[in-house]
Amino acid sequence: MPTRKRPNVILILADDLGFADLGATGSEIRTPNIDGLARDGVLLTAMYNCARCCPTRASLLTGLYPHNAGVGHMGADLGTPAYQGFLRNDSATIAEHLRAGGYRTLMSGKWHVAGDFMAREVDSWRVGDVEHPTPRQRGFDRFYGIVDGVTHFFSPHYMLEDDSRVMTFPDDFYFTDAITDNAIEMIEETPDGQPFFLYLAHTAPHWPLHAHPEDIARYDGVYSGGWDTIRTARHETMNSMNLFHRNWEISPRNVAVHPWEAEQNTDWEARKMATYAAMVDRMDQSIGRLIAALKRLGQFEDTLIFFLSDNGGCAEFMAEDGWAKFFPDTTNDGRPIEMGNRPDVMPGGAQTYQSYDKPWANVSNAPFRLFKHYVHEGGISTPLIAHWPNGFASEANAHAACHVVDVLPTILEATGCQYQSEVGGHEIQPMQGQSLMDLFRGKDWARDEPIFFEHEGNSAVRLGQFKLVRQHGQDWELYDIEADRTELTDLRGSNAELEAHLISQYNNWAKQTGVMDWDLVLPRLLAAWKIETAEG
Repeated sequence: MPTRKRPNVILILADDLGFADLGATGSEIRTPNIDGLARDGVLLTAMYNCARCCPTRASLLTGLYPHNAGVGHMGADLGTPAYQGFLRNDSATIAEHLRAGGYRTLMSGKWHVAGDFMAREVDSWRVGDVEHPTPRQRGFDRFYGIVDGVTHFFSPHYMLEDDSRVMTFPDDFYFTDAITDNAIEMIEETPDGQPFFLYLAHTAPHWPLHAHPEDIARYDGVYSGGWDTIRTARHETMNSMNLFHRNWEISPRNVAVHPWEAEQNTDWEARKMATYAAMVDRMDQSIGRLIAALKRLGQFEDTLIFFLSDNGGCAEFMAEDGWAKFFPDTTNDGRPIEMGNRPDVMPGGAQTYQSYDKPWANVSNAPFRLFKHYVHEGGISTPLIAHWPNGFASEANAHAACHVVDVLPTILEATGCQYQSEVGGHEIQPMQGQSLMDLFRGKDWARDEPIFFEHEGNSAVRLGQFKLVRQHGQDWELYDIEADRTELTDLRGSNAELEAHLISQYNNWAKQTGVMDWDLVLPRLLAAWKIETAEG
């Protein structure tokens, strides 16, 4: 039966975690604490995010599509309200809604909805100005973490505690542990009788690949058989678990990924995935400490916990002269960092800076196609786990299509708080999601409206069982997602009326939302980042 007491709410967001990276979704990675939440709660298998970190975070926090929240791409201000790169004043965060309802609002982790920050130029950052709002300016009573999108796990370049920069770090500092420890302290400081909302926003397992040696050692030899073997094993495990409502055929290995047998640096590749697994493992360990603290405080039964990821596995290659050049190449104590994916440097330690790359991202996103950035299923699919002992019983996996815009209205229904129509003198846009509480309680639930996606010109609309999707610059594809969620059989041309309807729906949404043609956005982005094109 639903509790009469207003629940605490904890929203846990992983960073670049693929759909298949949890034990609960078929992985060999050890995630017993997250798996326990799934086992004793509800796991939604068709939750969608926005394909990239900051658009998802903006959407999740506001209950609006990312363009409506101001983060249509990422942090650069590209000159329109949909692409200003920071939260719009006509949007309001979960924290702003819940604080108005009497909740204590806490955040620990990654913010990344507050404009652009160049990691090698921290002395020029304008944290807290109108274009770079901090969590404390958007409804949170407490904050500990980073305002930009990525950090060195052992040696952060810039961190805040509330409104003050953190300048010193203990020798055993590790970001995943630190944000959890600080979150627990915030909970312990909450006055008796006052409910709290905690947003625990991880950077794990986003690159750089950094993990404790003892955690990496737990996966020694696990990945020596290569990505093909692991990807197949995960798919077979999913099928044996009856994870989905039906067992789809796995998508082929990505065309840009060679067979494991052709790999020349097998030890290095296996070590990359072992480090990634260790990062996920450590995140789960920290969630276990958080759960233990709630139980010790007698608050576990009255806490609604969500867990999900901001996008699919990340295929970005960490080249020394690519992404890596934007980040400091020394630790805070002056040690040099070997930047980039170098096969002569084993990842994991503080003096490395690497990513796990496309082959392993293809494993993370099994059985789906493509990766972070794209709006095919591999880029936008995340399990959503919801757990609330006093709110709903353990239910079978639910398969209705949902989106991160649905999280805010769900929290409002659970807490009894009202959606604020005005915050700080600004009229707030109507929320665009639907509450999932009926779905969590095992009732029939289906979305009334389509779900829309756009990121870097990659576009999609899902309505019922059908999904229309395209990569930037390519033709639309049509899939029956209930029959073929791995998007192997393109139905384009088989139902002209349906296709016309979905294209019309997408175009209307894009126009109303302020979506721009990516070919027009890209030059603005390159100029904002001071990146020269081949043409000069």
